[in-house]
Amino acid sequence: MPPRDSVNHACPVRDVLDRIGDAWSVLVMLELRKGPCRFNALRRVIDGVSQRMLSVTLRHLERDGLVSRRVLPLAPPQVEYALTPMALGLVERLAQLRDWADTHQPLVRQARDRYDAALSGSPEITR
Repeated sequence: MPPRDSVNHACPVRDVLDRIGDAWSVLVMLELRKGPCRFNALRRVIDGVSQRMLSVTLRHLERDGLVSRRVLPLAPPQVEYALTPMALGLVERLAQLRDWADTHQPLVRQARDRYDAALSGSPEITR
């Protein structure tokens, strides 16, 4: 059976969301928006990502044509990652999403708290 993400979805939105909807792709792409970056530097600035998950995420982004990988002729060899031209339009929109999230996260958390309190039967907050 082919990997889940190798399935050719009839819906382009679902196909793209399968990639950027994972835990790390958006954060990696937003960081690479600043310019090419080496693996270890990415790992340092993306809070909470493990070496394995960063490697898997970069491999998937490269496979989808969103990230390029270049081996630097150093000893020991090092790898640098960058956004591809195709990714630039997407990452602009992802930056808008990040900005929206930064602005609205407190309101989303408040709404969750109100909803959860109403479900738990709390008398001070009702729907």
